[in-house]
Amino acid sequence: MHVHILGICGTFMGGLAAIAKAAGHRVTGSDKNVYPPMSTQLEALGIELISGFDASQLRPRPDVVVVGNVMTRGVPVIEALLDSNIPYTSGPDWLAREVLSDVHVLAVAGTHGKTTTSSMLAWILEHVGLAPGFLIGGVPGNFSTSARFAPGTRHFVIEADEYDTAFFDKRAKFVHYRARTLILNNLEFDHADIYDNLEAIQKQFHHLVRTVPATGRILWNASDKNLEATLAMGAWTPREPFARDAGSDITWSLDQPQGADFSKFVVLEAGRPVGTVRWNLLGGHNAENALAAIGAARHIGIPVTQAIAALAEFKGVKRRMELRGEVRGIAVYDDFAHHPTAIASTIDGLRRKVGDKRIVAVLEPRSATMRMGVHRDTLGPSLAAADAVWLFAPPDLGWDADSVVASLGGKGRLARSLDELVDGLAGNTSTGDQVLIMSNGGFGGLHGKLLEALERG
Repeated sequence: MHVHILGICGTFMGGLAAIAKAAGHRVTGSDKNVYPPMSTQLEALGIELISGFDASQLRPRPDVVVVGNVMTRGVPVIEALLDSNIPYTSGPDWLAREVLSDVHVLAVAGTHGKTTTSSMLAWILEHVGLAPGFLIGGVPGNFSTSARFAPGTRHFVIEADEYDTAFFDKRAKFVHYRARTLILNNLEFDHADIYDNLEAIQKQFHHLVRTVPATGRILWNASDKNLEATLAMGAWTPREPFARDAGSDITWSLDQPQGADFSKFVVLEAGRPVGTVRWNLLGGHNAENALAAIGAARHIGIPVTQAIAALAEFKGVKRRMELRGEVRGIAVYDDFAHHPTAIASTIDGLRRKVGDKRIVAVLEPRSATMRMGVHRDTLGPSLAAADAVWLFAPPDLGWDADSVVASLGGKGRLARSLDELVDGLAGNTSTGDQVLIMSNGGFGGLHGKLLEALERG
């Protein structure tokens, strides 16, 4: 079958292309931004790429067109597709029908931690020899690829995103996956370009919960009141709560000395110690992610002790507190944080690692929700634990960032251009400083440019 994918260079659609190729299909695709590393990864798989969305790419006629959620009406290839009789579908729907219908799906949903938790879970399954398929919105260090599938695969781990499916299907992507084991990490307001309020997102999460069978399992963060309210809307599946703090009604929790960095913690099952995780990750949010992954793995028969042993070898995920380089004793980190809660957790994790060393936080408010100014009132407090803060505010940001900088007092600074930001950071950092760069995009190559500027002295 010839599968043509529109919007192929996104993380999800690129992973879908790799899976379709592994399943034996001929795969082609197009995007407006066809460049490395995704273009080279796809071309290495033998996938033909087309730059742009001209209607001519539908000749010769593919058997099915998979439409990414970046596509809109008015785009030439979309208008030609709708005018033809070529079958078309969304990425999540194609994946559900062609791959997920015959496997045990372990899905990870939530506002934060989906990529890391999915990577942990896939690695646990791999470590015990189950060779799972997976589709993850990042590159796990233990696999070096974001997607994998082979005929005969019995388990599939998927990062279950709440973003909408396609221009013709406004349901959340995750309702297509029919999870049997579901992790609900947390729930906050996000994706303001899609959802009007928190209640609208909760409704989609409720729809997800409705798809999990009674023989399945829901692992949920019992410290999250929004998840608690969502599950109160109706749930027909056994639930296992996890939380950082132990409680009489918590299935999975942990025992951790106050103030420690969470590089070591004891896993408790219903208050009883069952093993100790020792790993290279930091922060309480990652410990919570580990609890969820351990519980989900146990649901498919993996003993807790084996899951803990696997986590000891977990290498993390690219762009999650990833050290990009160190020059003259100045460390430069890259992190995907782009929501106030994630920003605060990331800074806290780094603080626990570096102690009283000076943390310089650098943020690009790039997500649609950030650019709409939805988080402007909570952004300052989320950055407050850093010793210095640089906020990138290009002319097209869409809202006045001065108030955020002002709320940070003398530690806050604003940069209107990338050059200004590089020069400001290079001129105001010294040996021992920890520069934490946060963005859900490439940030114009800031990491490399800063390291080069620091090398020049």
